[in-house]
Amino acid sequence: MREIRIRENESGQRLDKFLAKYMGLAPKSFFYKMMRKKNITLNGKKAQGNEHLKSGDVVKLFLSDETIEKFTERQSVVKSGTLKKEKLDILYEDANVLILNKPAGMLSQKAKPSDLSLVEYLTAYMLDSGQITGEELKTFRPSICNRLDRNTSGIVAAGKTLTALQELSRMFRERTVRKYYLCLVQGTVTGERRIRGTLTKDEKTNRVTVRRGETVKGPLFSDNLEEEISAEGTAVEGSFIETEYRALRSAGGVTLLEVHLITGKTHQIRAHLASEGHPIIGDYKYGVRAVNDRFQKKYGLSFQLLHSYRLCFPEIDGALASLSGKEIKAPVPEMFRKICKDSGVM
Repeated sequence: MREIRIRENESGQRLDKFLAKYMGLAPKSFFYKMMRKKNITLNGKKAQGNEHLKSGDVVKLFLSDETIEKFTERQSVVKSGTLKKEKLDILYEDANVLILNKPAGMLSQKAKPSDLSLVEYLTAYMLDSGQITGEELKTFRPSICNRLDRNTSGIVAAGKTLTALQELSRMFRERTVRKYYLCLVQGTVTGERRIRGTLTKDEKTNRVTVRRGETVKGPLFSDNLEEEISAEGTAVEGSFIETEYRALRSAGGVTLLEVHLITGKTHQIRAHLASEGHPIIGDYKYGVRAVNDRFQKKYGLSFQLLHSYRLCFPEIDGALASLSGKEIKAPVPEMFRKICKDSGVM
């Protein structure tokens, strides 16, 4: 017999889904059969499988160790202490949420099985700090709720519990969290604009194409985002995208922009600004090679100067109430700051 006590980071999920993670090789019919025969119980009672687990619940498996092991997937788990050389830059942390400042060059999530990404470093941090155990990783893995390109730096939010992960992911999906970036672009830009377009991705080249749409000039960056975008349903191909930006300062043929990412598609800011004639400095995929080569030669710049620097949360209650109305900021990377200062825009 094996007894499993549900911890906070596992709560919120259905019992049958929890069992499917714990014994990932077992067919679903096996779990329902074992529950009918009371070989699997919840809090000492017969279970149906659709119960939502709470912290402190006890699941008992009246099964042999051989049966449990037979149905348990062998997963590669990051061992405690193995990734300490990659110290996380933590901007905010509570019992449910971790908000990190990702450096340029680090993957947000794995691209292939052998990769080490921010998710693996997050897992190692939680193991090292005793916030999760290797056993618990069978049924819940902490993860991130928003992704940044490998060579984009800045804020990434992660859920340390299932409830937080689900709620944060919902907020990003519904755009109730406002995301602001800083970027250094080619050319002189003035004023504020809201630009719209259609984005199409080529999966083979991992490159997107933007068809320009409506541009709105004038004071933007309103905190009121309740207006629905009627153009979203009219795109013929690809995904509708919308980006706001305002010029902070221009000098020497470059401009420092603050960008409000309204929709969040692959390479949106990079491709959208390039389609406006203002590619981001250091972006070889969408930028101008001769310009990027100049900055690479002078500074050793190997990434685009795009930084997710500010995250604004709405009023929230429930599990994420501690984030209600908060604004989280990530400091600008040293090289980014130096280039901006030398260019006269910071």
